[in-house]
Amino acid sequence: MTAEHTSVVLTATATTVAGATPSRRTPRRQRYLVTRPTYFDVVYSINPWMHTDVATDSGLAMRQWENLVATFRRLGHEVEICEGAPGLPDMVFAANAGTVIDGVAVPAKFSTDKRSGEEKPYTDWFRDHVGSVVVPTLVNEGEGDLLWTGRLLLAGSGFRTDPLAHNEVAEALGVPLVPLKLVDPFFYHLDTALAVLDTETAESTETIAYYPGAFSAGSQSALRRLYPDAIIVSRADAEWFALNAVSDGRNVVVPEQAPTFARQLEERGFAPVPVDVSEFRKAGGGAKCCTLILR
Repeated sequence: MTAEHTSVVLTATATTVAGATPSRRTPRRQRYLVTRPTYFDVVYSINPWMHTDVATDSGLAMRQWENLVATFRRLGHEVEICEGAPGLPDMVFAANAGTVIDGVAVPAKFSTDKRSGEEKPYTDWFRDHVGSVVVPTLVNEGEGDLLWTGRLLLAGSGFRTDPLAHNEVAEALGVPLVPLKLVDPFFYHLDTALAVLDTETAESTETIAYYPGAFSAGSQSALRRLYPDAIIVSRADAEWFALNAVSDGRNVVVPEQAPTFARQLEERGFAPVPVDVSEFRKAGGGAKCCTLILR
């Protein structure tokens, strides 16, 4: 993916339907990968949310995770489970395992040795369950920083994913890419600052929500140009990981602590599905961090 190609992508415009009603939103059955939080804990700090002096409640984390999985299944989605491993407390955040589009998986290559142990079990899982696996050479942290809209791969960098990895992943997946720069350490992954609510299909257009303050001035300009009708989310809701949401095109699984965002979703024809995953916020994660979409 060349710089010239990217500049062409940036001049495109995607529109959404303002004032849509729920009947005009169509849910699509999804396949998700999740990892049981058997070993979840905060024993190191690699983002501003993690404080080793704040205790985690393993029982509560498991109950919240089980409710999240039950919610996905109740909505009609298929859920695959990859078991965690001792010594990998962040493996519950399956979104960072890799990126999967059209049966091709690009596993993650983590920026820190605190999480690099997750690479082999996730790569092994992809080899067993996904049609093709392309192992990367450059640092990318999976769907944490790489979000597919059905038309474009929105690619974040600034804290974790190496911007040079963008082209490597885009080439492996055969998709056009838009680079976006994150500038606020509290929003260290793209999926903490931007949510893909509806993807480009024959029946629908891309719809996103995002928190502008997480992005550089140039990236804010690119997002305004690409998504003039995007839902703009407040910092207060973003800090509750409102944008770390999981959407099937109609139903949007969101934190129950972000009611303003829920109302914004309803106004645009989506059906918010509130859940409590607050225990994972102690490690800087939410519902989407716990969920990888297998396309």
